Amino acid sequence: MAIRYQVRPPAKAGDPADFYRAHIFVCTNERPENHPRGSCARKGAEKLRNYMKTRAKELGMGLEDGVRVNNAGCLERCELGPTIVIYPEGVWYRADTFADIDEILDVHVKQGGRVARLLLKPEDGPDHSEKKK
Repeated sequence: MAIRYQVRPPAKAGDPADFYRAHIFVCTNERPENHPRGSCARKGAEKLRNYMKTRAKELGMGLEDGVRVNNAGCLERCELGPTIVIYPEGVWYRADTFADIDEILDVHVKQGGRVARLLLKPEDGPDHSEKKK
C-alpha cells in the first residue's frame, strides 16, 4: 500500500494558536554503521542541529520570537539526510553544511520563503509501497 501525502488541513474554529511560529526538527537518529538506509547522525546531523540552535539565537530567532529548534528521532528519510522538517508548514529539507542551515534560517524562517534547492518532496523519499515482512 502506498503512503498518501496530504496537505496540512486548515485550522478549524476553536483550534488553539500554533505554539511556535517555526518549530524546526532536525533528525539525529543513529543507526548502526553500514546500515543500508544510513542515518542522519552518521551524516553530521548533531553538528548541524547544534549550529542551527546557536545561529538562530544569534539572529534573534529564539523562543521570544516563537522559534524552536529540536532534535528528532527517525523521520523515515535517512537515505536523504540529514533531514529537517519545519512546522507548522510541514516543509522538509536536506541540509549538509552550515551554509545550508544559514540559508534555511534566512529564507524560510526569517523571510517566509522556501529554499528550493534543499527541499525534499514526498516522491524523493524511500518507497514504502510494500509492507515489510
